[in-house]
Amino acid sequence: MPLLEVKIPPMGESISSGVLAKWHVKDGDIVKKDQPLFELETDKITSEGTAESAGKITLKAAAGAEVKIGELVATIDSDASAGAAPAAAHSKPETQNSKPATTESPAVRRLAEETGVNPANVTGSGKAGRVTKGDMLAAGEKSAAAPAAPAPVSTPTIENPKSKIENPSSPTARQSRRKMTPLRQKIAQRLVAAQHEAAMLTTFNEVDMSAVMALRTKYQDDFVKKNGFKLGFMSFFAKAVVNALKEIPAINAQIDGTEIVQNNYYDVGVAVSTEKGLMVPVIRDCDTLSMAGIEKAIGDVAKRARDGKITLADLEGGVFTITNGGTFGSMLSTPIINAPQSAILGLHAINDRPVAINGQVVIRPMMYLALSYDHRLVDGKEAVTFLVKVKQAIEDPARLLLAI
Repeated sequence: MPLLEVKIPPMGESISSGVLAKWHVKDGDIVKKDQPLFELETDKITSEGTAESAGKITLKAAAGAEVKIGELVATIDSDASAGAAPAAAHSKPETQNSKPATTESPAVRRLAEETGVNPANVTGSGKAGRVTKGDMLAAGEKSAAAPAAPAPVSTPTIENPKSKIENPSSPTARQSRRKMTPLRQKIAQRLVAAQHEAAMLTTFNEVDMSAVMALRTKYQDDFVKKNGFKLGFMSFFAKAVVNALKEIPAINAQIDGTEIVQNNYYDVGVAVSTEKGLMVPVIRDCDTLSMAGIEKAIGDVAKRARDGKITLADLEGGVFTITNGGTFGSMLSTPIINAPQSAILGLHAINDRPVAINGQVVIRPMMYLALSYDHRLVDGKEAVTFLVKVKQAIEDPARLLLAI
């Protein structure tokens, strides 16, 4: 049977190459069908390649190499998997005829520990050349009678401060270098491009989270019993964003050359931090999903993003992005637009702060909101109104049910 070729699979029209980040197997391993073989990093996603057949694998590309779509990176000999078991069976007699790994008697091993004499360096007088207790005692006496090597004479030295500077090539160097992954390179390019191409501006507001927190506390147990997962804050903000987008359609638009493209759907991206970098999987049709549906969708794409299972289709087509720096303790930030979108909402940490309500100072759980937007398309009035709409919906969640 001919060798099965392992090639880099197609990843989408916009992806032509990637970096073979990691092999999950070694050259010559016997692999099983559907076993993960390698990890491929592209400028958009990280994915795994699996074995289409069981057999012995021969690697043709090294980890860290840049590979093109369709490039051969390994071969699998499926005949080797069938012959692997008999080969192991035939090796048993050879093992029986060979010298055992451990031939020393307990007495010899005890003397080796006490005297420091290695039995492998002692000529054995026993049967089949085995080392006996007498051989070890004799070897120990010779070792004790041998003159000890004179200790080296130490001379005082003056320490050179420059000697503390470590070799840059050593593992403990104060600096190290590694190549940026394609994903990290793409993230860098997109962020810089967004700042250069868009007239980006950020407006701020703060929101009292008391009502949403009370609602979650009241219904959390019933929500978990029915759905199997917790009710978070993100579904409230996703619904609030959808309502605000309907009120302010300019933010649900984007610039394409000299044209304005108006979006009439509500696919909202949710930024997810992964080991490979920031990804923004998209939750489709948020306007038609329930709170539970949004929470389930966010949990699903977030897990797949962190596990490296996200697909290119999961990242495309969003009209607006929500990013939550509050999970890491951020108090305030100016998020960068996820081009070609026109705006992004930044959430932050919830902190108890004194606020004035009805002429009295009270302590409330407050969160700062930040809306970054493209001023070429969105005017300040529209941006501020959008943020106020989000604030009103969060402070009075009944508005989400009434869509007002």
